[in-house]
Amino acid sequence: MSSSIPLLWSQLAITATVILVAATFLAKNADIIAFKTGLGRSFVGVVLLATATSFPELGTGVSSVILIGGADGADLAAGDAFGSNLFNLLIIGIIDLMWRKGSILANLGSTTKLTGLLSWLIIFIGACAVFSHSNLNFASNFIVSPVSIILIGFFIFALYLIYREQKNSVIEDEDDYSKENLSKAIFIYTIAAIIVVIAAIWLAQTGDHLADAMGWGKSFMGPQFLALSTSLPELAASIAAIRIRAPELAVTNLLGSNLFNMGFVLFIDDLAYSSGPLWIQTSQVHVITALIALIMTSTVLISMRKTIPVNLGKFVSIESIILISLYIVSSILVFQIGGPH
Repeated sequence: MSSSIPLLWSQLAITATVILVAATFLAKNADIIAFKTGLGRSFVGVVLLATATSFPELGTGVSSVILIGGADGADLAAGDAFGSNLFNLLIIGIIDLMWRKGSILANLGSTTKLTGLLSWLIIFIGACAVFSHSNLNFASNFIVSPVSIILIGFFIFALYLIYREQKNSVIEDEDDYSKENLSKAIFIYTIAAIIVVIAAIWLAQTGDHLADAMGWGKSFMGPQFLALSTSLPELAASIAAIRIRAPELAVTNLLGSNLFNMGFVLFIDDLAYSSGPLWIQTSQVHVITALIALIMTSTVLISMRKTIPVNLGKFVSIESIILISLYIVSSILVFQIGGPH
């Protein structure tokens, strides 16, 4: 198996490059759609960009519960969703370092703030689901957990609230795309989204094979590497959004992806899992990752509301340091609690 490791790394690099290029077209044309339809960057960031970039988590989760099955498949699906939440919040810290106009979280619209609050609430519900099923033997005879029904219901309601808030909010400072063609933008966006989804699922599968080849398969590194692989589209799309000076698009893409992971992905994963509620087989370590995700999301929410920036240097904000540090802490904790012993 060791002879295939260089080939797997090469496939990983090529696929990642494809995603980076396609995500640039994805973000640019999502921005054009936001301008031409009047929906706004924040709503489009949640609905179009976050959905497209989060489909790899859906594909990975469903394939885990169907192909791997049992407790391992269920826990891997849940771990990918919770791990991707953390990585998405880490990306906010990374793009904050890349933003050269102060904190990227400053001066964002009310829709972005609402998206952050809703993502906090849905992660909290997910943490309660893990805790209740593990400790209270809750709904063990059900095919699908009632909490999964609550999650998908909350997700749909959240989309409605975001849409309503965007309609009532002040239009963000957007680039002038009046000369662009909407039909062309929708076509390019669709093609780019298809490429990103296919490439990201291929990337996740290649990453899974590479983790096995490196001996990481069922250890701490396997799930961590898988979450990183499936979150690459969010990273690529957010960096592309920064390049076109669309911070709302970048941040709502990441917060919206967490909404999608918790509300839609885990509901479909639970639906696809045939041995009862998925949550019963989910490791308690995900309560820890959920709690840290809640702290990281709280950091984002506080940073969006503060009026006086707190920086550690000319281009380094305190929130970026907190987000990156919390991600490192979470990785250490997950390794110590759920890693190999």
